[in-house]
Amino acid sequence: MNVPTTLLGLLEPVPTHGYDLKRAYDTMFGGGRSLPIGQVYATLSRLERDGQVAVQGVARGGGPERKQYVITPTGVERLEHWLATPEQPEPHLQAVLFVKVVLALLSGRPASSYLDAQRTAHLARMRELAALRKAGPASRGLLADFAMFHLDADLRWIDLAAGRLDQLRQEFAR
Repeated sequence: MNVPTTLLGLLEPVPTHGYDLKRAYDTMFGGGRSLPIGQVYATLSRLERDGQVAVQGVARGGGPERKQYVITPTGVERLEHWLATPEQPEPHLQAVLFVKVVLALLSGRPASSYLDAQRTAHLARMRELAALRKAGPASRGLLADFAMFHLDADLRWIDLAAGRLDQLRQEFAR
């Protein structure tokens, strides 16, 4: 999971406090495993240092200061690049693909084009694996088959997600 760009994607629709970012991350992507609050603030600090987020305001109250973070144009550029770049086709990729689809929908970007690009990358990798399987010993062919079965499952998931984009768009509409 790419926590920095995921946080950028969650920040893009509306400026947010660190605790609210953590809650949104855990709700949408945690899957029973929450993101440590220290990691959220350390990541926000690095993103601020790199000019990808800025502190928009600070609320003072009975507890610690609550900084409200906003994404900068540099952060938007990084997010757009990450969303548009297909992931390396490999087993267990579904979580990252899911995050990209949700963030694209939250921001009004074309999730279908990201899914199409990922499908293209997967098909290219499957062709490479098929060539390896044919050209090598049985052990390499078996390993290639293992990877191809996982990629095939990803392709089925990509098709399923593409068919549910309207449903997901309604679910994640704010």
